Amino acid sequence: MIFSYHSAIGQTHSKLFTGLVLLRSVPEDLDFTDAIARLQGDALRRLAESPEADVPAIRAWRAAFSTMGLKPTQYRCASEALLRRLRKDGTLPKLNPVVDICNATSVAYAVPVAAFDLERIVGSLTVRPATGNETYLTFGGDTEQPEAGEIIFADDSGAAHARRWTNRQSATSAISGQTRTALLVIEGLHDMAENEVLAARDTLSGMFRDAGAAVQTGSLRGGDGHFVMDGDRA
Repeated sequence: MIFSYHSAIGQTHSKLFTGLVLLRSVPEDLDFTDAIARLQGDALRRLAESPEADVPAIRAWRAAFSTMGLKPTQYRCASEALLRRLRKDGTLPKLNPVVDICNATSVAYAVPVAAFDLERIVGSLTVRPATGNETYLTFGGDTEQPEAGEIIFADDSGAAHARRWTNRQSATSAISGQTRTALLVIEGLHDMAENEVLAARDTLSGMFRDAGAAVQTGSLRGGDGHFVMDGDRA
């Protein structure tokens, strides 16, 4: 399996930096309680100093969404949506350990962290403009069809696993308590994206490695190249 970007992504968003974490043999008995509290605490301290809209990483995603023809205050990147919820509620909802630690890392570093169950993805995963023929399954069970040109995460079957780039993931490949193989995708578009994305990637990879999962990491700059997962060939 390969993760990559369509050439149009890097041409439009040259500052894009992506960190990748492949997880295999994810243990069933994960407990990241202390780490989640620490990461959320880091995010809350930053929010006490300035609102999420003033964070450079968030400003960069807002600009990108505007470039894509999306109203940034209507469609937010995942990290901004999580930061808003954390600011209002003081904590993030608990779903399952993998999602919870990804969300906590996302707010701590203010970068989107997408998590996909690889057993629910057909072939390779590509971030690309939609053709208009893909299908997207909402968490409510409805099926949507992204418009042509919308940036999506798509597999070889034509399933869209995320809409509007970093706005919404699909129920199709959502992480669950039964997930044993997952891909984490961390993305940034701001000037310090490389440093902060790598810090988020290494935070996640270290915790999962310590928990007993098999971990492979990688990175892509400007949407160039591809990430070949262990056991696969380019």
